[in-house]
Amino acid sequence: MNPANERESFSERLQQALRNADYSPESPTQLAREFNIRFEGRPITVHAARKWLVGEAIPTQEKLRTLAHWLGVPADWLRFGGEEPAPGAEAGNQSRFESSDVKLINDLSRLDEHHQTLAREFIRMLVRLNREK
Repeated sequence: MNPANERESFSERLQQALRNADYSPESPTQLAREFNIRFEGRPITVHAARKWLVGEAIPTQEKLRTLAHWLGVPADWLRFGGEEPAPGAEAGNQSRFESSDVKLINDLSRLDEHHQTLAREFIRMLVRLNREK
């Protein structure tokens, strides 16, 4: 397969995975924002996200793994195609989080151990109180 066809095929699979995960395949801004929340490396630009969506570029393997995990598809399918995965086929993606949830978890991981413990205890207390209602 020539490189242009590879990029176009990747773009089609990415758009399909976005639709299946209830995200718009039409918004490079949303793609960049959602991806950057989940990616630990250097953030991507909206321009880079647009290139993925229109078939002008394929992300690096590290970025591809992040996309696949986020969208709940196997990374090798996203990159190379093949048999279409069943919805939620990617292991470890049983519960989907909203952007704000991912950011909260990321913020929690940046706290020192003492403050992480306090935050967890506070959340457990709130959950118990909520159950008692």
